[in-house]
Amino acid sequence: MSSTAQDLLTSSPAPRTSRTRRYLMCRPTHFDVTYSINPWMRPEKPTTTDLAVTQWEELRGILTGLGHDVRLIDPIPGLPDMVFAANGATVVDGTVLSAKFRYEQRSAEGPAYRDWLAERGYTVHDAQHVNEGEGDFLFTGTRLLAGTGFRTVVQSHVEAEDVFGREVLGLTLVDPRFYHLDTALAVLDDDEIMYYPAAFSESSRRRLEELYPDAVIATDHDAEVFGLNAVSDGRHVVMAAQATELADKLRERGFEPIGVELSELLKSGGSAKCCTLELRDRTDER
Repeated sequence: MSSTAQDLLTSSPAPRTSRTRRYLMCRPTHFDVTYSINPWMRPEKPTTTDLAVTQWEELRGILTGLGHDVRLIDPIPGLPDMVFAANGATVVDGTVLSAKFRYEQRSAEGPAYRDWLAERGYTVHDAQHVNEGEGDFLFTGTRLLAGTGFRTVVQSHVEAEDVFGREVLGLTLVDPRFYHLDTALAVLDDDEIMYYPAAFSESSRRRLEELYPDAVIATDHDAEVFGLNAVSDGRHVVMAAQATELADKLRERGFEPIGVELSELLKSGGSAKCCTLELRDRTDER
């Protein structure tokens, strides 16, 4: 074997292993932008519900095509942001912390997701403090990374630690464009992440650098197109098609990025991760 071939072999990233996941999603039947609660939402800008549904169906098809189990919750008229299922709750080991939304426009989504989960046998804890589900709680396999600054309050971090019995690491967001943690950081695999440093306070950046020195770092462009609002099964990373530099970095680490076009949902400040709530069961019986 030539030295060049040997170098290629030794420099190749270790193979990644995907794990089958279970996701809850909500078809954007009633999607529209009729109010503004983040910088991306501009009610004066036209939206097309049919296009939102088509793009969402592509995302769903990718996930099912990868072998993942996708469950559906019925959309409710008058709740145009219910498509962003990740915000509806946090589920770890079959236990649920319900969402309690900051803004009145989304407040009815929390009970809708809570009831769906309770009816299917999950142990549900009604949130006492404002939290927006997996928008601000991201599970790494050992700890919960918890965002605050715009939506979820710090008191909910303590509440989540009590409910799940897991370490909760609070991270402060400072850029209103990245109002949820899942817009600025993604969990790629157990204790492996990618993130956008400028979205975080100085102290939170230092903490992330300390805990995740080998994290994938996103460029300004890739963060702005919501490349970090991604769904990873440990091998495949479903993400905004426009985040090309981030995709290249992931390939260098042995991941397989899969681009998806969700431009219509981005008008409301959401992408692939926002559309999926992971149902982490204690067993696979449900």
